Amino acid sequence: MEAHRFSGWRSVITLFLALTVALGVRPAARERQQINPQHPRYELIDLGDFGGPQSYLNVNAKVLSDSGVVAGFADTLMSDPFPSACFNLDCFVSHAFQWRKGVLTDLGALAPGWSSAAFWESDTGLIVGISENGVIDPLTGLPELHGVLWKDGRIIDLGTLGGNESLALAVNNVGQVVGFSANTVADPFSLAGFGTQTRAFLWHNGVMQDLNTLGGPDAAAVALNEYGQVAGFSYTSSTPGSAGVPQIDPFRWQIGKMTDLGSLGGPAGMPIAINNSGQVVGQMDPPGNYKGFQLFHPFLWDEGVLTDLGTFYPPLGFGTASWINDRGDVVGFSDNIIFDFPFLWKDGVKTDLGDVAGDTCAYALGINLSGQTVGRSGPCGSFAHAFLWERGGPILDLNTLIVSANGVQVTNAFFINERREIAALGLLPDGNQHAFLMVPCGEGDAECENSAAAADGLTQNNPTSFARRLSASAAGHSASGGGGLLERLNAWKIHGRPIRALRGTPLK
Repeated sequence: MEAHRFSGWRSVITLFLALTVALGVRPAARERQQINPQHPRYELIDLGDFGGPQSYLNVNAKVLSDSGVVAGFADTLMSDPFPSACFNLDCFVSHAFQWRKGVLTDLGALAPGWSSAAFWESDTGLIVGISENGVIDPLTGLPELHGVLWKDGRIIDLGTLGGNESLALAVNNVGQVVGFSANTVADPFSLAGFGTQTRAFLWHNGVMQDLNTLGGPDAAAVALNEYGQVAGFSYTSSTPGSAGVPQIDPFRWQIGKMTDLGSLGGPAGMPIAINNSGQVVGQMDPPGNYKGFQLFHPFLWDEGVLTDLGTFYPPLGFGTASWINDRGDVVGFSDNIIFDFPFLWKDGVKTDLGDVAGDTCAYALGINLSGQTVGRSGPCGSFAHAFLWERGGPILDLNTLIVSANGVQVTNAFFINERREIAALGLLPDGNQHAFLMVPCGEGDAECENSAAAADGLTQNNPTSFARRLSASAAGHSASGGGGLLERLNAWKIHGRPIRALRGTPLK
């Protein structure tokens, strides 16, 4: 869903341009990569659609299981019933999907004719996300969103903590779900703009538990591991600071205890991922700012030890840790103020992974246990090339490894599983965005060609019966109104940074 809900964090391209002129800095020249002809190739599988033009994947989330099952959401042909604040920018109704072995399944929504989105999938096939329920929130005047769980083909409304709305962001193999919800207590500092307090929750077997806070009124949970340890962030008091809201610190919750992960001295810290060892990564603000912009650095927290992973322009710069595997290897990006570079933090050493030749900014988004890293690269502010980095490099443009791309340009690689399969987004020749699965098919071109041809026949343009049942009159869609979910989640800000970016890499 890169083009919509999780399209980025900041827009300071003008600052980049000004700095480039002022400092005369240019990216280092890189040789055009030479791909080993024996490097494993990939089949590119279009996951299909529900009749509408686009499909989406969540970023910085587990959207691909180790058995090759993908969760995301896709446009139908129906027009959004609330055109003044559409769920997606294109104003089509979207539905969550699960793709398994060539079959795209429409997971539905809580109310007919309204939208839903899948954000995370466990290896046991449990999927969580959000759905509109057909009700208008009286406090916001916008369609209500509820966190939902899809299990055994049915949608389960997780409810709320008494308020009107909730979001579910992650689920583990035993069915524990985390996210955040409104309660009924009025709150001038409401993290999510609910009008009431925003509280972190853990849901299991029909019970939604409020995880409490670090001392302030609000908290949100964003990730968890297979042992029920939860990562999130919370206000630490009810006293507003320089940014107009209270201090925000990340936390780890386990067995009823919430541990403050500390800070780097700035006003906010937010986690993005937690591994099965309980290590937490994300971003934290150090003291000070640059040209009026609050600095932020990638961090790693490991059993009481907080490590600033730094930037490539100390003591200034920006950066985020995007993912951590169960070996403790961390990937993300950091910059030199002007250009962004993907990094790998392994055994205490930070390595610049480079970028695709000719690009100026790149971001590492996922890593598996083998250390294979995926992400995106392109001119700063846009993306042109999904990449793969492995075995010491060099960074590889995944588009050069695809057999039978059929005009598709793969722009973002979000997640890589232990079978080296990759969940990605790409642009079709008509400019629309689709979700794709990239599957290794061997080292021989002939072998891959046969495999790719079979995959094309299985999955491309494979709408579900739901989409085929739509009447021709539903083909038209409203072009009016705002971006809906994008604008709404963009408005849910922490120190000026949208909550939606918690599931996406900050793009300056």
